Amino acid sequence: MSVLPLKIGMIGLGVVGTGVAKLLSEQQERLTKKAGRLLVLKKVAVRDASKSRDISLDGPVITNHWEDVVNDSSLDVVVELAGGTTWTKDAILGSLSSGKHIVTANKALLATHGKEVFDCARKNNRCVAFEASVAGGIPIIGALTQGLAANKIIGIRGILNGTCNFILTSMSETGGSYQDALKEAQKLGFAESDPTMDVDGTDTAHKLAILVQIAFGQTIPLASIDRVGISSLNSIDIHFARELGYGIKLLAEAWIYDGKLAVHVSPVLLRRHSPLAQVRQAYNAIQVMGDAVGDTLYYGLGAGRMPTASSVVADIIDIAVGRAQSTFNSMNLWSDSGNSSPLLSSDDVNSRYYLRLLVDDKPGVLADVTKLLAKHQISIASIIQHEAEGENTNGKVQLVIMTHLSKCGKFRVAAQELDFLDCVSGKAVHYPVED
Repeated sequence: MSVLPLKIGMIGLGVVGTGVAKLLSEQQERLTKKAGRLLVLKKVAVRDASKSRDISLDGPVITNHWEDVVNDSSLDVVVELAGGTTWTKDAILGSLSSGKHIVTANKALLATHGKEVFDCARKNNRCVAFEASVAGGIPIIGALTQGLAANKIIGIRGILNGTCNFILTSMSETGGSYQDALKEAQKLGFAESDPTMDVDGTDTAHKLAILVQIAFGQTIPLASIDRVGISSLNSIDIHFARELGYGIKLLAEAWIYDGKLAVHVSPVLLRRHSPLAQVRQAYNAIQVMGDAVGDTLYYGLGAGRMPTASSVVADIIDIAVGRAQSTFNSMNLWSDSGNSSPLLSSDDVNSRYYLRLLVDDKPGVLADVTKLLAKHQISIASIIQHEAEGENTNGKVQLVIMTHLSKCGKFRVAAQELDFLDCVSGKAVHYPVED
């Protein structure tokens, strides 16, 4: 008895969509063996059907209307790759309601409307597969839901945005400015013309919210994720960090501390020889700590046509063989049955800190700074103060302090008060440090 083909509709034929279409058309024989049935791309919705594309689609019907995909009763699966949280949410909910499974890379939609989407899928006995929503080609969703299923997850930290990591790598290796590194990233296609959601930490926060849902069974509002981006990062801080034996990476972190869940997105100083500090260019990496397995590390390209398409097609295959449906039902994500841990206030997080001040080059300044830090019970681990060089220093020098562990709230208050010392110019610059 022959097995019926899996009929696929797709919404969006951009960078990732063309990669998916390429795999489905060029690797049909191999994918059929893995899926146990033929995978047929039957209909594709695009914004402009007349637009020239670098792929030839002879089989599927091309339409300008996403509703044509949603309303096609012959389709088994809809692959949503258009992004956004407005009409794409309607497309996904409509597809689920009409009996179609969903494959999506839409991290923003899942992070903000995950419960509504998953409730709709459960109501209609369908599944949502979303491996491509976090870290592109790295199978981190599968690792958390299947490979690490025997573990209680203790913590997650990772580099989840390739644009930011490319920029930080460029600044570190060339000594150039943030703006120069951003222009290079845009020129090479690693950054959008408007990179705001990448560089301000929003994209990373979306992905962290998804990982927290899977690892800890908890839905967290985006507003509860403390986030600091990289757009204000100065190359001088990368220089001083290197001098101290550290590199700077934009990290997403979530961990359980005293029964509470702590989450944040921020540039962090990492020991230069630590695994995450070694991640270069547009690569991503996620470190997962489990109670049984210990530390595990997942590394690979976090974006791009074929890496992300690899995850999308893997989800399609999982639906074809029934694995995705089984996993979806057993995980019960974005439901009311999860055990929520209270969120740990960022003020109560313990961390070491890197602190840089521009101060007057005169006696007594160091005493004033250390006295203020001592008032807030912040202990100093080391200090760097180079001699002033050149004629344009205006009597100012950079003072860099590494602290011992302190409460984040106390440190923030101290940093704010340092800004008002007569001997300090401008605002204090500070980032957390992890060893």
